[in-house]
Amino acid sequence: MIVIMLRSIEPFFEGLRARQRHFDGGRSLFHRGDTVKEMYFVLTGSVHLVRHQSDGSILILQRAGPGSILAEASLYSGIYHCDAVAFGAAETRAYAKAGFKKLLAKNAEFSDVWAGYLAQELQSARLRSEILSLKTVAGRLDAWIAWNSGGSPARGEWKLVANEIGVSPEALYREVAKRRQ
Repeated sequence: MIVIMLRSIEPFFEGLRARQRHFDGGRSLFHRGDTVKEMYFVLTGSVHLVRHQSDGSILILQRAGPGSILAEASLYSGIYHCDAVAFGAAETRAYAKAGFKKLLAKNAEFSDVWAGYLAQELQSARLRSEILSLKTVAGRLDAWIAWNSGGSPARGEWKLVANEIGVSPEALYREVAKRRQ
C-alpha cells in the first residue's frame, strides 16, 4: 500500500533538481549525527535505516525499497538519528532538503499526499514498536509473520528478520528450528 502511495508522490518531484546516486551493498548513505541536506527516494534495491545497539547488535528501523522515501522524518531534523546502509546495490535520487520543503509549502496537494505517507509510516513504526515490546522470540516472530501476511523471508534473509524484531540471529534460528520439528 505504501508503494502505491509513493508512486503517486513521485510526479511531484519532477520540478526538483536531483542527483542520482548508486550505492554498492554495505555502503553507507549517511551516518547518525550527519547534517540532513538531502531527502532520498529509492529507485532500485533496498536501503536500511539501522541503529547500532550497545551490545553490538543492529536494529533495523526501516527497510526502504523501490518507491520509498528514506528517513522521511529527517525532513524535520537538523541531523540524522541513525545510519542508512545499502542492502545490496541500490539506486537513489537525492533531493535537496530545502527544495523538498519549498514544494511542501507551495503545493497543497503534495502536502496532503505527504501527510498520508507520514501517517502510514507512523502506523508501521507503532507496529514495529509493538513487536519489540513482546517478551518472547516466538511472540515477536509470530507478529512479524502476521505483519508480512503470513510469509517467510527470502532465503538468506533470516538475519535481517532477527535485526528487525530485536533478537539475536541465534535465538531466531533456534525458534525457527523448533517450528520445523
